[in-house]
Amino acid sequence: MKKNKFRLSFPKDEKAHRWLPLLLNAYAIMDEGVSKDIEKAEKMGKKLACRQGCSNCCETHRDIPVYPIEFVGIYWYVIEKIKEPFRSQIKTSLIKHKKADPCPFLLNKACSIYPIRPLACRQFNVFGKPCAEGEDTFYTRPEDVLKPSEHYLGKALYETTPFYGIFDEEEKIEFINSGKLNSLVKILQHFPWIELARRMG
Repeated sequence: MKKNKFRLSFPKDEKAHRWLPLLLNAYAIMDEGVSKDIEKAEKMGKKLACRQGCSNCCETHRDIPVYPIEFVGIYWYVIEKIKEPFRSQIKTSLIKHKKADPCPFLLNKACSIYPIRPLACRQFNVFGKPCAEGEDTFYTRPEDVLKPSEHYLGKALYETTPFYGIFDEEEKIEFINSGKLNSLVKILQHFPWIELARRMG
């Protein structure tokens, strides 16, 4: 994979975990694609409403899709990379989390796992006016929500296929296009996060 300015790097961890470079490569591809899509939209006169400090989508979305490799990434990041005082705060949030609650990784209106946030989160951007409190723009203003290029999402998912034991080029494409990969998706808010809390020690 060619050098990508969006690519996160954890050299020691990437040597220890074969799946990690796959995930980081996928995120770099997605981040680059979203950046280009936002740039195109802004050239067409759209204004990005998303700003640092806004956590509306984290609070209102109740069905964030997450791929298996992404769950593994979240476990790794929380267990091995998060330090105190955030570690204790995340653990408490995971223990208290219920199925209908907002994302358990939202702490003080900020994403505590931002570098390793899922593809779905990385893609979600809103144009025009900022979201109203409690507004889920995916449903209220779909025309203002960024529609990312499927090309980049496809490339990002393709990058992760070895994690699922798929190595043949044609099989990789079939695995994605047939919906087999999407069938493995779980909803972030429905996941039993108490298991991660237990592993945090």
